[in-house]
Amino acid sequence: MSKIKAQLQVFNAGRLPEMVKLKYEAMAENAFRFFRGTCHLFYAQLSKLKIPKSPVVWICGDLHLENFGSYKADNKLVYFDLNDFDEAMLAPALWEVLRLLASVFIAFDSLSIGDDQAMNMVLLFVKSYSGTLKSGKALDVDPRTAKGIVRNFLTNAEEGSYSEILEKRTDLSRDRMTLSLEHEKHFKIDKNLKKELKTHMEAWISTSSDGPYNYKVKDVVFRLAGTGSLGVKRYLFLLKSRNTKGRFLLVEMKQCLASSLLPFNKIKQPAWENDAERVIAIQKRMQHKSASLLSTTSFGGDHYLIQELQPVKDTLAFKMIRDNYRDIYQVIDDMAVLTASSQLRSGGMGGSATIDELMAFGCSQDEWQQEVIKTARLLASESMEDYQEFLKDK
Repeated sequence: MSKIKAQLQVFNAGRLPEMVKLKYEAMAENAFRFFRGTCHLFYAQLSKLKIPKSPVVWICGDLHLENFGSYKADNKLVYFDLNDFDEAMLAPALWEVLRLLASVFIAFDSLSIGDDQAMNMVLLFVKSYSGTLKSGKALDVDPRTAKGIVRNFLTNAEEGSYSEILEKRTDLSRDRMTLSLEHEKHFKIDKNLKKELKTHMEAWISTSSDGPYNYKVKDVVFRLAGTGSLGVKRYLFLLKSRNTKGRFLLVEMKQCLASSLLPFNKIKQPAWENDAERVIAIQKRMQHKSASLLSTTSFGGDHYLIQELQPVKDTLAFKMIRDNYRDIYQVIDDMAVLTASSQLRSGGMGGSATIDELMAFGCSQDEWQQEVIKTARLLASESMEDYQEFLKDK
């Protein structure tokens, strides 16, 4: 057994075995998908390297090109922002930057786009990230300010309706709507578990201040999504309004596990009640606006994040980079601005660096830029080597 296979088995032990198999199949697709599914390997490598000192900030922990997206927030407006906080914690600011830059090198290599083009994107990210920190002002991206591809994402999110998502994810038979088991990301669950989940969600709706008013549970399925999170318990609920005829909601309940960064991070973390509380607390600090119905619950001894499933949640899909190369400049610029903004927005909270400290770090870009780019390239190369070893072992 190779070292990579052994590390993957240890990390994924305790997750749902049949879903872990699907995770490995997804990771074999290309080096970028492997990178998405092996956040723990990235930080194991990073922990062995000497990198420039940077302020301690809140990070999402798994920042890469596909972990930004458009969504409708709890204020019913749409935004483009960081959108995955499973690994989030207090850590050096450059950890976030290094993972994003490594993802650029890997994505461009996997798509056979030249190294010069990748370097242009990396330099752009560092420049825009530093410039935003220097300004000391957190920004957001909404339909009024967005350009190019991101503007299209937000337009889709604004115009997206529940009728569209319901049509894709449900079946209607004898005037009874259920979640479709023909959908490739939906899986049937055990009858007894289904009953327990329905009862639990009904209780959450009736008792939680974050729950939707006067809805009842119509159906529930297991939901498959992401890459790194494959193997965790993830359920999708169909809710129907008791007051308004024909009004439905789709709500996701996703198991939260310990951050995979924890073994490699020496910075003291807050004493969170559980990992679901950690995830949503940091998400609320870092995002400009939080997703609708964002909350937590405990079920069967596990802790879960709850949020409304978005009618449209566009991300920069991997293959879009090749097909829209000229437009990617604007997207990378937006990503850099949002990364810095998330750190500024949460600055001074719970042990993170103050805005003044982050501004000073942005001004010192010339002291760390080249070293960070060099390290990101090295980490990308090591990840691609791990991918080749992974393929030999499959």
